[in-house]
Parts: sequence; C-alpha cells; structure tokens
Amino acid sequence: MSKWIIATGITLSVLSQSAIAKGFIWPDGQQAAVSLAYDDALASQLDIAIPQLDKHGLQGTFYLTLSSPVLAQRLDAWRAAALNGHELGNHSINHPCRAGLPGREWVETENNLDNWSMVRMLREVQQANSFLYAIDGQTVRTYTPPCGDRLNKDGDYVSAIAPQFAAIRLPGKPLISMDELNLSHTPTWFPDQPSLDELIAYVEAAAKQGTLASISFHGVGGDHLRVDADVHDAFLAYLAKHPTRFWVGTFRDIALYIQRQQSEANLVDKK
Repeated sequence: MSKWIIATGITLSVLSQSAIAKGFIWPDGQQAAVSLAYDDALASQLDIAIPQLDKHGLQGTFYLTLSSPVLAQRLDAWRAAALNGHELGNHSINHPCRAGLPGREWVETENNLDNWSMVRMLREVQQANSFLYAIDGQTVRTYTPPCGDRLNKDGDYVSAIAPQFAAIRLPGKPLISMDELNLSHTPTWFPDQPSLDELIAYVEAAAKQGTLASISFHGVGGDHLRVDADVHDAFLAYLAKHPTRFWVGTFRDIALYIQRQQSEANLVDKK
C-alpha cells in the first residue's frame, strides 16, 4: 500500500464529521480497512502475534510502553519487526493511568495520571517519539493513550498532543460511516478473551458499512487482556483469505490514506 502513503511530516489529523466526502472508497475497491494493534510491548506479541502476522502476510501496529523490560531485553526483535513492515506506535514511556477510577488499585503512585500536569504529559509523549525514532527511524507516528485515559489534572491531554500524531486510537463504538470519523479519536475495540465469531463479526460489520475496523489487542496466548493464540491465528487466516474485501494495514498507513482522501475531496469541493 506504499503508493497510497503521503510524504508528510507530523500531521494534524483532526477530521471534522463533514471533512470526508460521501462516496469514500478504500484502495483497490476493498470493503473495509482493518487496523490490528497490540499494546504494552509484551513478550507474547514477539513470540506469537508477530510470527502469526508474518505467516499470513499481514501488518500490525505495536504500541510500545518504552519502560517495558521486554523492550530493553529484546530491542533487536522490535527493530526487526519494524523493518518487516510493522508499525511501532507511541504508548508513552511509563504508561501513566488515572488511579482514581474504579479498578485502578494497580496504578503506581508515580504513574498516577490524575497527578500529572499537562507539561509533564506533553514531555513524556515527545520523549517517547524521540526514543521510537531511535528504534525505527520513522517520523510519522500514531498514539494510543494508556488505559484509554484522556484526562490529567490539567484537562484533556489527548487533544493537546493531537497535532503530533497522524491519528490516535481511543475506546469507542464502531463507526457507522466514514463521515463521522475523527482520526484524533478513532473509535477502537479493546477486547479481552474474544471469540473468533466476535472478531469476525466486528470486521464484517465494518465491511457492510464501508468503514474502518480498529481493534487493539494486548496479550496473545499469554500476558494480560489476552486473546487465545489459536483464535488470533484463525482470525488472521480469515482476513488473509479475503484480501479483496479487507485492507489489513498499519494504523499509520490507513490514517495517511484517509488524509489523502480528505485532501482530494477538499480540492473537488473548491472547484
């Protein structure tokens, strides 16, 4: 899909609901785009998810928590994944989350987002981008906020960092149409132990609507918030079996394609 990628730097990706023209089409007439992401830089992603993706010829997006020991211990493996076409996304350095929300007893005091200032969070994200550049040499980046949290003690930090990213994933209901997409708040499903039928139904719903199916996994066959390894493999096999219906790409590539469509639509509107 490299022919669809825009040569661009850090891009402000906020699309209003009216920004994408009616009649939006995916490349090569495909019915939907599918973005498969994997959060937290987990060992099971290197051991299971990436080999399965490679086996089926599919690309994923890996949101690295840069303080993860799995990153430091297996840096060469992450770099190799990037060289093989997978995207390395920004998931912060220290994975700050809001400790004040229910079920967040596990959040360490120093990583309590409720106590972080806007300046501190912006610095965290900028430094993470610099570290990622040292790994893969990429300058266009996407982001997933840890725990899906938008707010720190000063307000909505996700909106503040949006200009640094081509797109941002957040928990949300599936898109009904591309007209409603805001790339700085791309609605995403974060499943925990999903069945194969649930995963297939999710992408088939996107195909019916002609939209984007954004799915963020964590552990694959192990670790936390896991998907069964066999279920994951069967899901990838299903997607790979239908290449004329599903475009499975990195989130960065998909976001840049959408931006290209937006730019072309704006040019048409001005004529």
